[in-house]
Amino acid sequence: MFRKISIILLLIALWRVVGGAWLAAYAQQDSIRVSVLTCSPGQEVYSLYGHTAIRVQVPKDSIDEVFNYGVFDFRKPHFTWHFVLGQTDYMVEPLPWRYFIIDYERRGSSITEQELNLTAPEASCLFSALVENCRPENREYRYSFLYNNCTTKVRDMVEQTIVGSIQYPDTLPHMTAREVLHRYTAQHPWAQEGNDLLLGSEVDTIMSERAAMFIPENMMMAFDDAFILNAKGDMRPLVRSKKVLLEAKQQAAEPEFPLLPWQVITLFAAICLLVMMIEIWAKRLFWPWDVLILLLQGIAGTLLTFMFLFSEHPAVDSNWQVWILSPIYFIGIPLVIKAAKKHQQTLWYAFYFVVLALFLLFSPWIPQVFAKITVPLALCLLTRPISYYYYCRRKKKHGRK
Repeated sequence: MFRKISIILLLIALWRVVGGAWLAAYAQQDSIRVSVLTCSPGQEVYSLYGHTAIRVQVPKDSIDEVFNYGVFDFRKPHFTWHFVLGQTDYMVEPLPWRYFIIDYERRGSSITEQELNLTAPEASCLFSALVENCRPENREYRYSFLYNNCTTKVRDMVEQTIVGSIQYPDTLPHMTAREVLHRYTAQHPWAQEGNDLLLGSEVDTIMSERAAMFIPENMMMAFDDAFILNAKGDMRPLVRSKKVLLEAKQQAAEPEFPLLPWQVITLFAAICLLVMMIEIWAKRLFWPWDVLILLLQGIAGTLLTFMFLFSEHPAVDSNWQVWILSPIYFIGIPLVIKAAKKHQQTLWYAFYFVVLALFLLFSPWIPQVFAKITVPLALCLLTRPISYYYYCRRKKKHGRK
């Protein structure tokens, strides 16, 4: 009798080990698996900050799809105009996993997968929501680089389907958006300079943990240590497992302008000083040089001012650099030409000097990090009213004689 009981107990123990594992494997095969994919930055300008997507696997139905919220259509009417206005509509598009990984392997980026620790109803709800998002009438959304991009859309979709709420730990470094962007554009100086010229003081305040998730790698780190909190107060990790599916490869840097920004501004400074020295030696003013400078200031300023006033892009409407790059400088062109042709003096140069001097005087207290060329550019431009003042003084002194 004792021997039979022992055999029964042994069989029960074996079933718990083998049968339990078999049931778990069957349940896993029959369930929906949802993962967040984080792709490392590439070398192209549009891929400098990385990418995020959602992967859904349903083994029993042979489904393995990636839902990508970073798709846009260049063929849409007036695409460039809408992009400048900040009215670009991105869309979500499903893509088979095998094609997605081939694309990023070609780019040389890595792919890190975080399998989410969702219940079966949560995973099913998220899958249904993604499919619903892909319907033609729902697939588009208004893109915003800082606040509503391919990464934040993934986070929002996950949060909407969780039963409870996600608790994010305060683990991300406390940085401004500009500092974060600088980390990703360090090897791309012209991309960094372009960002700094267009983005205003709004990106120079410390971001919250949630706001910092607009960068894919930041959101991946936040998800790593996040927990799901339900109404009963129970907590479970948001991420069940994490693994690297594709290793990054060495990527060749995209060719940029042959000169670096500091080299361009140094060359411009040398030209300004050379023109000034020649003017002093020749005792005359080269007003076409002033016209060219004012023309370039006005063109650059028109773009900045247009973005400042009309664009929906975030942070472009708080840009103090419109002080020295503005369409108002177009006004100086006819005044300079008229004064030169009629051999008369003009108050334009006095106005020009005051505007530039005030900008340089107050720049240390302006709550914005300027592009590296901004202050040197203002110093270079000051050579024009200084040269004009010296020219008028010499002319007046010569007239007295």
